[in-house]
Amino acid sequence: MTEAWIDELRNIVGPRNVITGSDSLAWESDGFSLVRGQGMAIVLPLDTSETVRVMQLLAEEGVPLVPRGAGTGLTGGASPVQGGVTIGTARMRKIFSIDPIERTAHVQAGVVNSDLSLAAKPHGLFYAPDPSSQAACTLGGNVANNSGGPHCFMHGATTRHVRGLKLVDAQGEVLDLLSSHADPAGLDLVGLINGSEGMFGVVTEINFRLEVLPEEVQTVIAVFSSLDAACDCVSEAIAAHIGASAIEILDKLTITAVEDSVFAAGYPRGAEAVLLVEAEGGALEVQETIDLVLQLANKHEAIETRRASDGAERARLWAGRKGAFGAMGRVAPDLYVADVVAPRTRLREIVHLAVEIAAERNLRLGNVFHAGDGNLHPNIAYDRRDEDEVRRVLEAGRLIMEACIERGGSLTGEHGVGLEKMTHMCDLFDDADLSVMHRVRDALDPKRRMNPTKVLPLRACREVRNAGMPLSPMENPEGKL
Repeated sequence: MTEAWIDELRNIVGPRNVITGSDSLAWESDGFSLVRGQGMAIVLPLDTSETVRVMQLLAEEGVPLVPRGAGTGLTGGASPVQGGVTIGTARMRKIFSIDPIERTAHVQAGVVNSDLSLAAKPHGLFYAPDPSSQAACTLGGNVANNSGGPHCFMHGATTRHVRGLKLVDAQGEVLDLLSSHADPAGLDLVGLINGSEGMFGVVTEINFRLEVLPEEVQTVIAVFSSLDAACDCVSEAIAAHIGASAIEILDKLTITAVEDSVFAAGYPRGAEAVLLVEAEGGALEVQETIDLVLQLANKHEAIETRRASDGAERARLWAGRKGAFGAMGRVAPDLYVADVVAPRTRLREIVHLAVEIAAERNLRLGNVFHAGDGNLHPNIAYDRRDEDEVRRVLEAGRLIMEACIERGGSLTGEHGVGLEKMTHMCDLFDDADLSVMHRVRDALDPKRRMNPTKVLPLRACREVRNAGMPLSPMENPEGKL
């Protein structure tokens, strides 16, 4: 029997925009496909006003809520919860305004990342954060996860580009922070909401800072006979304070997958590693940076170096890098994408460890990562129908995360914590730290209805250290430390 409040939701957003039953299975997971679930409904409001009415109704009914953008997240943060409703932003696609003087854009949360740069280009501007999924991911989801991308080496992750936002909280009240200042007096609520993974409400509108299109852009590719040499080249480039805008590495398995796919970019198939470096800015500045990159690549015995000859070749090289995750589908039907941060001085060491951990468990590992940031993405190709392989994949992911933390790194660089890393928060924080985080959450959502059972462990760390990763999208939404 249909719940009466679901019919009320249809009255608010229209019958076509409330999806239930088997039709909702397309939303059963985000990019972290190991966790799948089905809630009561998917609701797609058009704007802030409809979101307010939806949230007020669900507050009256005490229904758990999961905000969702395009579902490209990789940690289970947008997975449905049992008995809950997913609030999707897919219909919130308006770019309200672009101000070429202030270099800002006011947009709805469902605008696709790359569409903002397309709209800003006639004004000589662009939006800098560029996740690999930028042709599909939405800006609200980028805010939720503080998403990064190759060019965040120079420009920084999403939080550096958010001037203000509008959020509808769990009770249906609007927190209008669109006019927030860069250095606000009192609490920095915009900074708090960035990277909060939907635990405080649904972001419906955002005011972004835009960047000026650079005078000159050059991309260089360096080919290496070993992954070690590529990592060492990056470490020395960082030590030399190189002025690049992006520094990326792809290993042999990834290169092969890309070259066998529609994303083929002309990477040499015999290479053990490819280093992609881009520089942008004034012509003289860019030339100096690229010259230094080539010197360092030759010092570390690159077997080939070349500059992209024109914009078309540059676009192909980056399309290959950004299509790497999709190309891994040629290796196996499923992909576990780790997202860890290593100190850049220990890049080679941790990449080595990841390779060894995967090899010991007979797993196929492809490394592709934001080398300049130390943000590693060891990608393990597997088949989720093989239970033993899934077990080995999860074990490898855990060991890679632990290795990074032990060496001064972090759990996540850009993909968030979600479900995948929730219990591993205890590897980085103690109970006192997590208690403070819970208190902040409870101040904005005391009933913990927003994205419950995500990010923060529900029990004390001493109880969860050996519990392993939760494979159910719903535990106890009222659980407290």
